[in-house]
Amino acid sequence: MESILIKDTTKEEREFIVAESIGNINGSCDGCAAGLIEMYQDYIDGKKEIREINMEFRAHYESGIEMPGKADCSYVQEANLLI
Repeated sequence: MESILIKDTTKEEREFIVAESIGNINGSCDGCAAGLIEMYQDYIDGKKEIREINMEFRAHYESGIEMPGKADCSYVQEANLLI
């Protein structure tokens, strides 16, 4: 797959992209994979590009504003692989 943009992918392809990027972290982190997949649901649904979601996450993280999943898992940084 050359492009991960919404316009160039189907919903099924976007689900696969998110799942592949996050990987199997269930064994290392209690419930984090579900939280990360939920974080990218707008991408999967074709509402926001991955870049937008990552930028929003970083803005919340750097500002200290609490958001679901931020402190729940040390593997949240895995989300950065999707950039």
